Amino acid sequence: MTELYAIVLFLVVLFFLLGTGVWVGLALMGVAWVGIELFTTRPVGDAMVTTIWASSSSWTLTALPLFIWMGEILFRTRLSEDMFKGLSPWLAKLPGGLVHTNIVGCTVFAAVSGSSAATLTTVGKMSIPELRARNYPEKMIIGTLAGAATLGLMIPPSLALIVYGVTVNESITKLFFAGVLPGLFLALMFMAYVAFVSLTSKNWNPTVERNMSFADKLRNSRFLLPVFALISVVIGSMYLGFATATEAAAIGVIGALVLALLQGSLNWGSFQQSLMGAMRTSAMIALILAGAAFLKLSMGFTGLPRALADGIAGMELSRFELLMALLVFYIVLGMFLDGISSVVLTMAVVEPMVRDASIDLIWFGIFVVVVVEMAQITPPIGFNLFVLQGMTDHEMGYITKAALPMFAIMVVMVFVLIFFPDIATWLPDNLRQGPS
Repeated sequence: MTELYAIVLFLVVLFFLLGTGVWVGLALMGVAWVGIELFTTRPVGDAMVTTIWASSSSWTLTALPLFIWMGEILFRTRLSEDMFKGLSPWLAKLPGGLVHTNIVGCTVFAAVSGSSAATLTTVGKMSIPELRARNYPEKMIIGTLAGAATLGLMIPPSLALIVYGVTVNESITKLFFAGVLPGLFLALMFMAYVAFVSLTSKNWNPTVERNMSFADKLRNSRFLLPVFALISVVIGSMYLGFATATEAAAIGVIGALVLALLQGSLNWGSFQQSLMGAMRTSAMIALILAGAAFLKLSMGFTGLPRALADGIAGMELSRFELLMALLVFYIVLGMFLDGISSVVLTMAVVEPMVRDASIDLIWFGIFVVVVVEMAQITPPIGFNLFVLQGMTDHEMGYITKAALPMFAIMVVMVFVLIFFPDIATWLPDNLRQGPS
């Protein structure tokens, strides 16, 4: 009965604080403070300072601001324009035509930014005017961009996977490689949907692209070399065992600065803007992580996570039934919180359940990221929807309907992961061991 009172109290305090507009990190700290004050005899101030310092001084966490900074630098280069020039000749003749540049462009940029918002903004600025000028269906332009931009949460270097790894104390490098194949498979599912619609829709009548010779296509491909070189260096340094995730992030920052310098996009103003943008985003995520660490400590004192885990174990749910319950839970939660907040807010309770069910935490990280990707395109708080609304001036309802098929494809991807778990575990299981 004590656990029930604790659950009700935690939820009431949390929703009250979030409803008053308090930052998510501070709201988590407020809930934790109430829990320790009411359910333990430990001094709250001492517990808070110790926990926040321990969570903020993690060396693994250093990768987070570095990858964010790398994405901010590239966001201010001509990378998106160059990607369109390099990709469009190869994709124009596929069923679906240049709409595929939304998906492939997001997949490529996700591999150098790690951020869904940065991926959406960068690729959207490049593709929306070009696709509109060629008379592609507006809903397909908006929908594919909304869905494919979420790949920034899965394809390494993923900020969500860094946050998850720090929260559950798992290898960031293994999580990165676990996200590669599912991310690429999800992108292929998006492309297959675009091809199907283009072949079956009566309203699909874009401007026909001029034919290009193979030599011209190769010449245009030179625009892709800088970004592919950066991806190869960052991911390759981890796979070959030369660098940890944090060291690879530092390599990525240096590579992004060199790339921006060679493109002529780097000046003192853009350097400052990228640094300040990275600092704001990193500070926000660090505050959420600190609050989550304090809440995890508070819940540990109350015994709530273990009690919930034991209660669910007593229900004798199968592994599949537990995953279905978590799928619905995260979809509902994602309607009100962003993906990273959802992960750190729930792991204190969900992690013991997952461990008790003998679910691989590396695999579960990919499962969670696919589900919280949906949060980016689910109203009322879907962040990608808000970004697209600002870019296109469409009503929120229109954008939501356009993104609905992408949401359905992500649900299918969850079942692919459940029935074919090797798609997420094969790469990390065969990962070459490098620096610890």
